[in-house]
Amino acid sequence: MAEIRRTAARLRKPQSHVVRDAVAEYAARSDRLSDAERRKALAVLDRLREGKPTRPAADVDAELAAIRAARRTGGRRGAAS
Repeated sequence: MAEIRRTAARLRKPQSHVVRDAVAEYAARSDRLSDAERRKALAVLDRLREGKPTRPAADVDAELAAIRAARRTGGRRGAAS
């Protein structure tokens, strides 16, 4: 609490503004990946890229085309079975 009071006095702002600004800054920083998290995610992507495909590219392309077509027409209109 003393740090908030000192900071508010130094900045000539109400304590509530100092706290609000600190929370906003923390929230903005917490959305970013740390270096360790970034390295871990990149390592996973590298492993995936090095692996052999489990399906032929033509099958994947056909499935993606079907998904895109369904999205353009509104997808499933009837009751799910």
